[in-house]
Amino acid sequence: MDRSSGVPLLRREENMTNPGECWKKWTRVAAMILGGAAATVLTTSGARVNAAGGQDGRENLKVLEPMVHGNLALYPVVAERSNDSSMLITLDEGIRSGEVTVTEAGEDRGLVRPGHAVPPRRNGAEVNRLVLVNNSKKPLLLLAGEIVTGGKQDRVIGADRIVPAGSAPIDLSVFCVEPGRWVESSANFGSMGAQMAQPSVRTPAMAEHNQAKVWDNVRASNKNIAAGLAAPLAAQVESTSSYAKVFSNTAVAAAVTAEYGGAEGERAMLRALKEKAAVGVVVTINGEVAWADVFANTDLLARYWPKLVRSYVAEAMTSSNAQGKPQTRDAQMFINSLSGGREVVETEPGIFRRSDVTGDGYRVFTLTALLPKTGYVVHLTKMRQPDTMARK
Repeated sequence: MDRSSGVPLLRREENMTNPGECWKKWTRVAAMILGGAAATVLTTSGARVNAAGGQDGRENLKVLEPMVHGNLALYPVVAERSNDSSMLITLDEGIRSGEVTVTEAGEDRGLVRPGHAVPPRRNGAEVNRLVLVNNSKKPLLLLAGEIVTGGKQDRVIGADRIVPAGSAPIDLSVFCVEPGRWVESSANFGSMGAQMAQPSVRTPAMAEHNQAKVWDNVRASNKNIAAGLAAPLAAQVESTSSYAKVFSNTAVAAAVTAEYGGAEGERAMLRALKEKAAVGVVVTINGEVAWADVFANTDLLARYWPKLVRSYVAEAMTSSNAQGKPQTRDAQMFINSLSGGREVVETEPGIFRRSDVTGDGYRVFTLTALLPKTGYVVHLTKMRQPDTMARK
């Protein structure tokens, strides 16, 4: 249940070890990604069949040759069909316009639209909860990994979701990415528009819901970034508990952008993605597949690209320098496998459905829009987790 709005969040868990159930599930997911196009699935014998039942040997999500920057390789992902997402606004757009506000839970009862009941004041702020109001005329898309700064601590959003236009206050599930502060710096939160949290920080928030591991990975990332800086600045960065402040540091931000050729390099990558009509990327670091983000269309990918590419570069910069050559076939195999042995589905009726699929060494998170004239996948994240099935 959404404690602020009173809208029920329905939850269902399925064991997908039955081959027939796996086939049906993958057919539904692939069809939603492609807006109803023929979906390719793997049968238990390994043969590829489409949703209509015929074998065609084609991939509906296909990776292209990578854009390589040092130990980071980004493989554009293309699909047979895209879906319109122009009705959605992003967190950065909403905060910039002032139509979306984020505050500490229990700190402000004034964020209520006319006609909505005033929620009771709670007993102060909480580490893993914030309150958001969408006063815009468009639904708001929130992505796991987006960082909001201010309040008593900077936070990272822990799950993808859609917030309806003109919403009552919505409770957000968040994780702290600033372990050293619990003193209010501002009443409202702003967005860290320059970057999303890197994959190693997003993973324990999205997949494990583990605040301690989020803090551990923030500290490790900050330490690894500091190791590459000159002594005075390194000490300053390593002593900073805020993930956002570290990557907003002028020297660190310059080092990150230098990794992919600065502003011109970023524009060149985005131009290439648009020319290829890419809807996402598969990320490899040191030749090993690590992550994928896939969107409803090229425009939505472009709107998030500046934040996403910096998160990928941050991950590459804070990883070991192990040698490995990226392989296109590995990236293709990674994006082909979206089914698994276990699925948890959460639904806010008429707004969104969020699924979490556990596979052999990976997790797949899918956000499907259920708003009028939608019914398609808005965002899909796949992360590599080598010990996933062992934990289950």
